[in-house]
Amino acid sequence: MEQPQTYPPFDFIIFGATGDLTIRKLIPALFYRYLDKQIPAETRIIGAARSALNDNDFRERARAGLNQFVQESDRDQEKIEAFIQQVHYVSLDGANANSNWSDLQNLLNGDKGNKIRIFYFATAPRLYGDICDNLSDKGLLTETTRVVLEKPIGTSLETAQEINRRVGKHLPENHIFRIDHYLGKETVQNIIALRFANPVFERLWNSDSIDYIQITAAETVGVGSRGGYYDGAGALRDMVQNHLLQVLCMVAMDPPISLNADDLRNEKLKVLRSLKPMTDEDIRTNTVRGQYQEGNKNGEKIPSYLEDLKKDSSDTETFIAIKAQINTARWSGVPFYLRTGKRMAEKTSEIVIQFKSSTWSLFPTSPEPNRLHIRIQPDEGVSLSLQVKDPSKSHTSLRSTFIDIDFSPTFHIRYPDSYEGLLMDAVRGDPLLFIRCDEVEAAWRWIEPILNGWSKGLTPMAKYKSGTWGPNEATELLAKDGHLWHEDMP
Repeated sequence: MEQPQTYPPFDFIIFGATGDLTIRKLIPALFYRYLDKQIPAETRIIGAARSALNDNDFRERARAGLNQFVQESDRDQEKIEAFIQQVHYVSLDGANANSNWSDLQNLLNGDKGNKIRIFYFATAPRLYGDICDNLSDKGLLTETTRVVLEKPIGTSLETAQEINRRVGKHLPENHIFRIDHYLGKETVQNIIALRFANPVFERLWNSDSIDYIQITAAETVGVGSRGGYYDGAGALRDMVQNHLLQVLCMVAMDPPISLNADDLRNEKLKVLRSLKPMTDEDIRTNTVRGQYQEGNKNGEKIPSYLEDLKKDSSDTETFIAIKAQINTARWSGVPFYLRTGKRMAEKTSEIVIQFKSSTWSLFPTSPEPNRLHIRIQPDEGVSLSLQVKDPSKSHTSLRSTFIDIDFSPTFHIRYPDSYEGLLMDAVRGDPLLFIRCDEVEAAWRWIEPILNGWSKGLTPMAKYKSGTWGPNEATELLAKDGHLWHEDMP
């Protein structure tokens, strides 16, 4: 078995450290890397936020998070306590130049070594520029400093460009890591291997063989504690502009000339720039937006979006389905259906590649077309539908079956959370699975006309019951082309 990579000591500073992301994802991810001996004893994890806490207060929060979000089998209390001693806290408003910066300055500048510094911005994106200005003014940016920017990068093309400009004023592009945790998921990364290490697929990966592609990210939960943020963002900004478009790029890109970060990101950028721009007519006919209503699952009432928000009205979408097209020779005429929503029937993220039917059939009934199903989460894996002779019937009867690979039991490993690898990639300075500034801006250029069209009322808000697969309009979107969503397929 390959040995875990070792790292020199580093400092990992989290702005917005009292938020949900830090306790639920970042601290547990770093702990798992500690268990794999990738967090040296001299490494410090420093939380920074406005709350008036001390080291012990923050350590108690971190300890509670580890006992809640780390798998029970991995909760070695002795190791948790050793890891917790590497956790520190400073009370600081990173966006305020007049805040008490001295504690962080003393903590970092007291170390005479040239340790790598990772500043992780788990704050509102509008604060990124101010935090970078202050880090520069307070002398905390070094030649080995890297910043990690949480999504979303802005709320529009203009705000994204402003963030890129202000952060880029202080750091070179190769020290800026725009994180999208979907790119950290093993199955998303596996798209590269599945396509380019298996010629049988790459030779079929085009409009000659593929009928249509659908990409789904469905959640069963509502907005929960994120209601304030979500109501100002919506599904298009929160999920499509980053996660789903990045997955689309991995599926649709041409082979990069190498696995160098810029070579890979150049190909993704070509896909984003090749997306057919959405006209007003496209927005009317090829987009669906919806909002979840009260529902019932297993006899239990599920509240509506407005009940979750405790508001009387909202024009924010919690569901979206889009028919996208890519203007390249490879994908001419192949629709890409993107779908995401909250309070849906199942929690799943998946890619379904629907191959074309045969133009003629040797059998009395036409065989069902082949289908490649890539499961991103949960139950990461890949399945391929095949037609075989039905052993219980005549020699001309067919039955659909599947070749199915479930990654976790196949490889006998714990599939790491997506943040684990990405955080260590930032420490290592490897930008392969992070998003370049021109990718962010290209994605916003495609998304923004849809937002503007919706603001003009081009697409009415559909309603859907909680616990379902979304509004009927999403089914009709595919039905117009004679297509089905995966869950409706035979």
